[in-house]
Amino acid sequence: MKDSMTYKDYIRYKKLFIMFIGLVVVLTAFWAISSGSAELSLKEVISTLFGYGSKQSSVIVFNHRLPRIITAIVAGMGLATIGCVMQSLLKNPLASASTLGIAQGAAFGASFAIIVLDAGVQNQTLDGITISNPYVVSVCAFVSAILSTIIVLGLSYFKKVSPESMVLSGVALSTMFAGATTLLQYFAADVKVAAVVFWTFGDLGRTGWKEIIIMAVTVAASLLYFSFQRWNFNALENGDEAAKGLGVNITRIRLLGMLICSLTASIIVSFVGIINFIGLIAPHLIRRIIGNDYRYLLPASALMGALLLVVSDTVARLIVAPVILPIGAITSFLGAPLFLYLVFKGVGRR
Repeated sequence: MKDSMTYKDYIRYKKLFIMFIGLVVVLTAFWAISSGSAELSLKEVISTLFGYGSKQSSVIVFNHRLPRIITAIVAGMGLATIGCVMQSLLKNPLASASTLGIAQGAAFGASFAIIVLDAGVQNQTLDGITISNPYVVSVCAFVSAILSTIIVLGLSYFKKVSPESMVLSGVALSTMFAGATTLLQYFAADVKVAAVVFWTFGDLGRTGWKEIIIMAVTVAASLLYFSFQRWNFNALENGDEAAKGLGVNITRIRLLGMLICSLTASIIVSFVGIINFIGLIAPHLIRRIIGNDYRYLLPASALMGALLLVVSDTVARLIVAPVILPIGAITSFLGAPLFLYLVFKGVGRR
């Protein structure tokens, strides 16, 4: 189809596709708000959103479902954007937030807070285990994730290691943090181990409006910065030498880009836990549809990440309602077969 299109037609096709994905995200969000153990009609949802709903529907929508769905949209957009940019900067089609040990670092920080700092469990609910001091857990997860980033970027800056070495350093740090987390769990009480395991599953219901605003501002700022760098990312696709010839400061773009990716990923993971495959799958799906032009790849990947996470979360809420399954498990179940299909068809092929 692409070969038979003119350039203008192809650009129009990409823009229409982005608009289509955006519309699907909005429609899916309304479906997610109306779905759950307490069913709401689309009319009730719209009335409630405009302030004309019943007290019960208002509580359901504004206190439970809307924050969760906005969290899914923001986190999905952030994780997908990060994955898209990391895959360009590291020239690795398997790059994502876990590549540099960010997720594993956050898991260690959360484990340290729960087990050592006694931010343990308060009670157990149908939704899972409630952490007694979520802010301490989030701060520790964030600090630990950033520590992993500083180590890798420090190696890159002072030792001038290659992107491939950055990935290997991230794998080594991931293993180290995983081992440290295992040791903490080994000496912890059962209830604290359960709290750690629950945190690592990922949960979009942990966030309030304050956390959502922090994530939204961070994701919006990172997406805006990466959008300004879209031509540099396009240049990098032709190789480092070609990018240098076009005047791209590769070292600066790579280090600053990875720092912003890591900061964004750390904030998301510290609030919602570890969510697999979104940052890996979304960019590859979009690449196969609209190509590798970062003018369109970045916004389309962000919207696809939002769509995948909203759908995954809704599935998690509906399968055995009123019990909400861990979102990390659902994204893994949905993402792994899809990724294997992409590998079979040729990951990263334009």
